[in-house]
Amino acid sequence: FLGVMPAYSAADDALTTKLVTFYEHKKDSSVPSHQATVLLFDPRNGSLKAVLDGSVITAKRTAAVSAIATKLLMPAFAEVLCILGAGVQAYSHYDIFMELFTFKEVRIWNRTKERAVKFANSVNGPVQVCSSAQEAVTGADVIITVTMATTPILFGEWVKPGAHINAVGASRPDWRELDDELMKNSVLFVDSREAALTESGDVILSGAEIFAELGEVVNGTKPALPEKTTVFKSLGMAVEDTVAAKFVYDAWSASN
Repeated sequence: FLGVMPAYSAADDALTTKLVTFYEHKKDSSVPSHQATVLLFDPRNGSLKAVLDGSVITAKRTAAVSAIATKLLMPAFAEVLCILGAGVQAYSHYDIFMELFTFKEVRIWNRTKERAVKFANSVNGPVQVCSSAQEAVTGADVIITVTMATTPILFGEWVKPGAHINAVGASRPDWRELDDELMKNSVLFVDSREAALTESGDVILSGAEIFAELGEVVNGTKPALPEKTTVFKSLGMAVEDTVAAKFVYDAWSASN
């Protein structure tokens, strides 16, 4: 499908729209499942200022938001990180999580084991390749799901009490990554209530109650509850692309 994500940020004096295509990844294809372009406009007169690589911006800003959620919601003594999926988002999440957090162990699982092995061999730092999702998840303190799954691949019975989960895949109302047990027995945070209730199969099909938007935790109107098992359902917001695109443009302008 083709997604169009316009947004305006007065604080950043930026107007953007992102065009993103989303197709199922073909096993023998080098074409990524997501491709995107961000157009940055001058909000004062509508002129086009820049055309940016939306795929890179999407990968980086999504991982950055997951990192914010993790900083607020993860248990106090988090030692084991688990990543389910080995695509672009797995790499961007790994990079920022290694920069911001300290884990004693990092595990990865992917439906196609060869891609998980490639991931482990490509990144800086030891990563344990697991043969099953259950093996990767068992005992993990922080779990990141970045898969193309349409049915659950993460089950509540596997998850350590008090763990934090960043659920990044399953961006359609009929797609799932997390099962009902996990969704209903965790404290659920989202980036946008409106989006979650119309776009997230994990939320819609489980009937799980949303506790708070991440922004409400950031501004202090809702507690983080890191002692609980928590899920952050990430769908992505257009304003994240706007802020990221403006940051990139300003950095480029300053160096030229």
